[in-house]
Amino acid sequence: MKITLTEFVTLDGVSQGPGSPEEDTTGGFACGGWLVPYLDETFVQRTSEWLDVADGLLFGRRTYEAFARDWPEITDPADPYTERMNTLPKYVVTNTLTEGAWHPTTVLTGDPVHSVAELKARPGRELQIHGSACLGDALLSAGLIDVLRLAVAPVVLRTGRRFLSGPGLPSGLRLVRHEATPKGLLLLEYEPTDQVPQGEYEGVTDFV
Repeated sequence: MKITLTEFVTLDGVSQGPGSPEEDTTGGFACGGWLVPYLDETFVQRTSEWLDVADGLLFGRRTYEAFARDWPEITDPADPYTERMNTLPKYVVTNTLTEGAWHPTTVLTGDPVHSVAELKARPGRELQIHGSACLGDALLSAGLIDVLRLAVAPVVLRTGRRFLSGPGLPSGLRLVRHEATPKGLLLLEYEPTDQVPQGEYEGVTDFV
């Protein structure tokens, strides 16, 4: 399976609490809900298309507990995500949980990189990470992410937990798709590359 990572981020890289002011107040974060004003039909359609190719969902503990609390409470039959989010197989990487309440859930203990590499070797389409920025960052650094999808909101918060802030080797990325929604979100899809390219600028004539 491919491992894909979907993150909602601000222009300054904050990934904390995109969905509501109360979603994640860790560290006194009071700016949650920053993504919601920019949601529109294009965003819903594209993210639903992404979810169409999921054969499973992969989480870190903190995001898993938040999703397990909230998604089963969404009962609107017209919601484009709910049935799939609630019925897809779920895997949570944790050494503090022994079982998951959001069925069907498999708890993965031990080394996250080793556990996810075993899942990646299985046949299938995509094992998708939604949120779980710390887990996604670690797996990107370990070379296990095949596709990175970002929804970038046109806001600068200057506070909150930032995506891709952990230790690790540099990661090169190749842009394969891009789109701007009517309300101003940038939807970006990248594939990681083996190296971060480097060069030396010697004048504009090198590029024309």
